[in-house]
Amino acid sequence: MPEHLLYFPCMNISIQLVDYATHRAILHQIRHAVFVEEQGVPAAIEVDRWDRLSTHALAHHQGQPVGTGRLLPDGHIGRIAVLPSLRHQGLGSQIMALLLQAASQQGHAQVVISAQCHAIAFYQRLGFRAEGSVYQEAGIDHIQMVKPIGPGKTDWPLKLSPADALAIGAARP
Repeated sequence: MPEHLLYFPCMNISIQLVDYATHRAILHQIRHAVFVEEQGVPAAIEVDRWDRLSTHALAHHQGQPVGTGRLLPDGHIGRIAVLPSLRHQGLGSQIMALLLQAASQQGHAQVVISAQCHAIAFYQRLGFRAEGSVYQEAGIDHIQMVKPIGPGKTDWPLKLSPADALAIGAARP
């Protein structure tokens, strides 16, 4: 199985890195549903110039696209979005695991995220630590979080079993 693909037959879930130009419409459809429709993020700022330059992950459940995330060229991970029906089942953790693996393969020493404050505990369980003060982005409280991933880091690579991912995804702050 290619390194850029995670597959969990027992859960009928697959997550892979995809070409942005080919999968653009579905990536934006998922993000629009989560960020614009659900969270009220202005549509004008949800899509940006970084999309075409980023590495994108796309998750499928029973063949249907249900989640996404992206890794920017500078090592920032963002736009992690899972449709409501699949949340708290470990899918976000698995998307993060694939993007962290991609970041490591691209030579990044650390990964940075702009985490929505309600998701701090989720990212802490993945090994991120908060840095700095809370700030507003699209009217939502965020905080910068960092995870070292370079050589010598004992928690890398992040390998999650479906049960581990479920435990991380289902745990609530």
